[in-house]
Amino acid sequence: MAQRMKGRHLISLKDYSREDFETIFSVAARLKEELYIGRPHPLLAGKTLGMIFQKPSLRTMVSFQVGVQQLGGYALYLGPDQISIGKRESTEDIAHVLSSYVDGIMARTFAHSIVEDLAKYSRVPVINGLTDFNHPCQILADLFTVLERKRRLDGLKLAYVGDGNNVTHSLLYGCATVGMSIALATPEDYRPDPEVVAYARELGRKTGAKVTLTASPKEAAKGADVLYTDVWASMGQEAEKAIRAKAFKGYQINMPLLNSAHPDAIVLHCLPAHYDEEITYDVVQDPRSAVFQQAENRLHAQKAVMALLMGNG
Repeated sequence: MAQRMKGRHLISLKDYSREDFETIFSVAARLKEELYIGRPHPLLAGKTLGMIFQKPSLRTMVSFQVGVQQLGGYALYLGPDQISIGKRESTEDIAHVLSSYVDGIMARTFAHSIVEDLAKYSRVPVINGLTDFNHPCQILADLFTVLERKRRLDGLKLAYVGDGNNVTHSLLYGCATVGMSIALATPEDYRPDPEVVAYARELGRKTGAKVTLTASPKEAAKGADVLYTDVWASMGQEAEKAIRAKAFKGYQINMPLLNSAHPDAIVLHCLPAHYDEEITYDVVQDPRSAVFQQAENRLHAQKAVMALLMGNG
């Protein structure tokens, strides 16, 4: 399985099977353990990852840069000042040129089409570090965290509260693939893409994952094993902040909502958190919170992806 993944792109979790997920999680667990005990794992020795950023980042930039270095490789940061993708030069030309220099490309962009075009024209693996449409690396880390806490994924229920955004789309793909039911509590005007929902429901019929849409956070949280939320206004939506604050009032993970879920439910948030908006500080600090374990697991899950796609796993 590891060899079959070598050379592939990671643009969307829709393109990955349950077996692919299991391979990634297995490698992530091994690399995490080896890091903790101080055992080197230079699976990308001599290889370079080109990192394209249109959006600012903490977790994505640091976890990829540190991760590739821990694997024995080198990370090259290409921010908006270095590479005005689609403006100074076409995405097609950038893909041709950059992929002749590096062994893998990670891109964190606004438009999803940019990452798709990079993959279309690149001769090396392209990894989606985030687009306005989805966030596959985040959800791989999320599911890996749930697996660590719960020792399984299938048969569980995840409740998501908030905006039907890029994180939600990848959660739908990921949960449906691994057999985890997902209940989405979103305002009517902020629901996820209907085509993504329809795809997840169809896949869920095969894997046992039920997809539910509701306007009620309490209804979504009932019996949930995982509670998840994200900011009400993502990067690029700052002008909508006041409108969104009004629309999302009540869409918050707080102690009463956490206590209405399964007694041993855990809490996830992809960060950064805006306390007293989508989540309260006491919930993030609660023993049931896995938020910072989840953030750390960005490093381990992405190392597994890079090792499998760019190396030999």
